[in-house]
Amino acid sequence: MRIALVLLMILHGLIHLLGFAKAFQFGEMSQFAREISRPMGLLWILAALLSIVTAIGFFLRKDWWPLLGIVIVILSQCLIFITWADAKYGTIVNVIILGAAIIGQSNLTFEGSYTRDVDTALKAVAPIHETLNEKDLEHLPECVQNYLRYVGAVGKPKIYNMKIIFEGEMRERGKAWFKFTSEQYNFFGSPARLFFMKAKVNGLPTNGYHKYNREGAGMNIKLLSLFSVVDIHDSEMYPTETVTYFNELCLFAPAALIADSISWESLDALSAKATFNNHGTIITAILYFNEAGQLVNFISHDRYSIPEMKAFPFSTPASNYKDVNGYKLPTYGEAIWHYSKGEFVYGKFKVMNIEYNVSD
Repeated sequence: MRIALVLLMILHGLIHLLGFAKAFQFGEMSQFAREISRPMGLLWILAALLSIVTAIGFFLRKDWWPLLGIVIVILSQCLIFITWADAKYGTIVNVIILGAAIIGQSNLTFEGSYTRDVDTALKAVAPIHETLNEKDLEHLPECVQNYLRYVGAVGKPKIYNMKIIFEGEMRERGKAWFKFTSEQYNFFGSPARLFFMKAKVNGLPTNGYHKYNREGAGMNIKLLSLFSVVDIHDSEMYPTETVTYFNELCLFAPAALIADSISWESLDALSAKATFNNHGTIITAILYFNEAGQLVNFISHDRYSIPEMKAFPFSTPASNYKDVNGYKLPTYGEAIWHYSKGEFVYGKFKVMNIEYNVSD
């Protein structure tokens, strides 16, 4: 589809050269019954050049291409109106390009709200220049201490934020899987999670932005970045997103488990109960480890299923531990709802990269 649109833009641009050739009498150009003046001919060649530049910008995914695309559609359509009898069918192509440009600009605007929030959060971060040591682990259950040692957090800088890139699949009950890619930033001093997802649902581009910070929590999913299909900012979202935030902290930022906002209860040699308090919003989870020291599952009863807005047991079994920028971390996980009628896996996540203490 992308290549087809690029070729259509280029072909559309080249056709504008006929108007230039007609104006300057480069051949008979019988396609035009109406005469075209030389000044107008210059506009025809300008439209041709801008169409090709727009195609290149679209192919290279440049942020400027949608606005240039809208400009070229306006110019092209004005020229078509002047020679309507000869060039009216070019309107069809202009409508296609205009639609693509509007969607492209909407994508930039929607994702821009995410990137602006990230920039603001990064600027507000107070860097920590300390090293995690064994003394920091003393208050943790033994299985959690072993986990931090296993992943390699001890002896490394304490972390205050992280950036994660995921690829995976998601679905709703009764619907097919769809693939997605996502980028997110998590902040630990003042808990925040900014998650932006790009996907195709039923073949249509669909983007989603989850925002969680001290001010609240919300989820906005837009078809073509234009039409909101989900837009939730209810109070029930906050404990739900608090569970999600804490889940990712446990799995992908274990060095942050030393925080005072987390209280612990040892259950046995391979499990512990964690209680996370984010400024009065309290959630609990049980963490399960294996003999090697890996965190293999996380279960909480405090997360709401959005369609029902009702809490169900929620788990995230994790596996495939690998070295990720100097830490041994799980690179595959699933998100599972435990409904009364059985388990439902709604998400499969593959870690592509994780960075800590990001400054820009």
